[in-house]
This record gives sequence, structure tokens and C-alpha cells, in this order.
Amino acid sequence: MRLLTALLLLLVATTLAVAQQPTGTSQDSALAPDPIEQLRLTPDQRQAIRQIVSESKDERQMTNRRLREANVALDQALDAEPTDENVIKQRVNEVATAQAAQLRLRIHTEMKIRRILRPEQIATLRRLRLQLRDVMAPQRMNNQRAPANQGFRPRR
Repeated sequence: MRLLTALLLLLVATTLAVAQQPTGTSQDSALAPDPIEQLRLTPDQRQAIRQIVSESKDERQMTNRRLREANVALDQALDAEPTDENVIKQRVNEVATAQAAQLRLRIHTEMKIRRILRPEQIATLRRLRLQLRDVMAPQRMNNQRAPANQGFRPRR
């Protein structure tokens, strides 16, 4: 979930950065094709995407902060002595609610962006996502094969 959010933010941030920079030489794009350049956004589309991102900036920051705080509260509940299962359940629900709000915002933003893309640009976006999924799949597999105790910390 966090990876998808980061990907969307990276996509949007890269769009903004590329939109503000002059285009490179054809040799630069041959070395490392920029996914944003592959979408071939018009100046109007770039401006519209900037506007969409700008409009959701405050809400995105708020939902991200809410999720971080919910995760901290859950960690604190897990570390508490004695452990209170009811508090943990409540904290888990708060994390789930914050994640759902973050996901809704990401999807809502993506839907707005997709409305300004032409069909061939949406097809390119799908292709790029599939390529990213293929690149990320081995990393996910490595994370799943990690030792069972990795990421856990001793109780305080």
C-alpha cells in the first residue's frame, strides 16, 4: 500500500520536475527513458496535473500525518505493559481507517489525472505500471523470504 502511494507521488513529483525542466537531448532519453516523457503530456495536461496535485496537497499531508500518528499509537499500544488487547484492536482500526483514507485520496487523485489523459496515454501508463510491477515483484519476493524475526524489536 505504501509502495503504491510512493509510486503515485513519485509519478506526480517527476511530472512536476520534468515539466519545469527543459527537455534533454535525444541521447539522454536513449540512455534512460523517462516514464513521464513516455506519456507525452501536453503543456495543458502538465498544468492540469500540477493543479490537481496542488489542490490535494494539504489533504494528502493530513492523511499521511494521520497514518503516521496511528502507526505510532499502535506501536505504543503493542509495547505497553501490560498489553491491552482492546486498545490494540482500536489502534489497528485507526491504522486501517487512516490507510483507507490515504487510498481513497490516491485513487481520487489518479481518477482526476486519468480524466485529462488521452486513451493512448492511459495505455502507456498501464504499460509502465506493468513494467514497474515486474521490476518490483522480485523485491517483494525477497522481502517475503526475509527471516521471520526481521523487523521486530524487543519489548522495552
